[in-house]
Parts: sequence; C-alpha cells; structure tokens
Amino acid sequence: MHILITCRGDVSLMKIAVTRLAGKEKDDAERCERYGHSCYSVHPLRSEPHGNVISDFVAAAGAGAFDCLFFTSALPAKIIAPLLNAPPRVIAIGPQTAKELEAAGISSEVLPSFYSRDFVPYLGDWIRGKRIGIPRADVPNEKLLTAIARAGGIPREYRCYGLEPTNEPLFINDADAILFTSAMSYKKAAWTPRSDLLVMAIGEITADTMRSGGHPPRVVGDGSLEGSLAALNRYLADREGA
Repeated sequence: MHILITCRGDVSLMKIAVTRLAGKEKDDAERCERYGHSCYSVHPLRSEPHGNVISDFVAAAGAGAFDCLFFTSALPAKIIAPLLNAPPRVIAIGPQTAKELEAAGISSEVLPSFYSRDFVPYLGDWIRGKRIGIPRADVPNEKLLTAIARAGGIPREYRCYGLEPTNEPLFINDADAILFTSAMSYKKAAWTPRSDLLVMAIGEITADTMRSGGHPPRVVGDGSLEGSLAALNRYLADREGA
C-alpha cells in the first residue's frame, strides 16, 4: 500500500486524478491544495459543441421564449452565457457554474445542493406555467424534465453539446486516488483499477453507477469537488484513528 505518502495537518497528503473534460479543470489544483492534497486532470471525455442547437437556444432566449434558465453544469454556462442578452431568471447548479455566469455579467441564483433533482423544490409554486430553458449535454435527464412537467412547468431542453469518449487510457500510475466527477466519465473511462488506488465518486448519482459497474467508491462527495475533498479527509482521519 502506498496511499499514505506524506502528511499535512491531521490528514495524509494524496495525489488525486480527477476526471475532467479537457480545459474544465481550471482551479482544481488550488482547491485541492486547500484540503491538503494535490491533483491533476485525466480526460475520459471530450465535449463536442452543437453549434446549431446553441444558436437556436440563444435566439429563443433573446426572443423571450423562457421565464427561467437552468444551467446544470459550468460548461454550458461558459459556452452560452457570453452570447445571452438580458436573460430571465437564471439558476445555477453550483458556485462554479455561477462563477462562469458571473464572468459573462449574468447574475444567478445557486441551488442549495449540487443535484438537479432539487431544482423543482427550489422554485416551488413559482414554476407553474413557467417555461424553463435548459441548455445541457446530450445526456438524458428524464427525471428532471418529468419533475418540471409534474410541477406545472414547461421544460424546454436544448442539448447543446455532446460528450464523446477520448478512448485514451487514463494515466493513473502515480495517483493515490481517482475521483470520478460524473457517471458518464466513469462509464466511458479507459482505466485499470489497482488494489492500492482509492476510488472516489463526486456524488451519490455517480456512486450508484460505479456500484452497478463493480467499482464501489470508498469516498462519496456531495456533488462538488470541495465536498469530495472534505469527505476524503474524514475518511482518512477515521482510518488513521482506527
């Protein structure tokens, strides 16, 4: 076992491979450092923007076709927000998504959790009769669309980009842990598990997919990088205290 490689404070410093779309890692290294760890990105997926769908969404938003926009990740916010002019009410799934929107001059409300299932409860009765524009990846989320419709809202989903596997073996030979940041990044990853590799999931949805795939994570976050790092530190502290 070589997972525990050095110490900082009361937890062990780990080198974490984080699955990311190329170019989406941004300040991951600084955020990991704040929790006493180091990290680097590995790329099981790449994004393929659908230019015609993006144009259709921007045109619809500009024509007042939506009462609310819901950005379910930072990537569509980064791609689309600079193209929007005077958008309606905007909801971001988390602070990183909100930061991308803010960079384009768009104020947003942030969900209290990192799961799209909390979107409808957050809006409450306001959602009735409202047209909800959702720019997202070409990945099904029927539960979200069904929840909006059942609450009386009108979901209008635009699949603005695709996620394609890179088919590149993930370089994790030097990693002490790997953090899968989405169910898709796990399902499409080309990787070889090791007995001394700590496997982590960013949240419960990803964790459920990993369990079904035969790789149950030992650490599960709250849907965010920070929450995953906090969960990792609790795991390490508990193990070192055992």
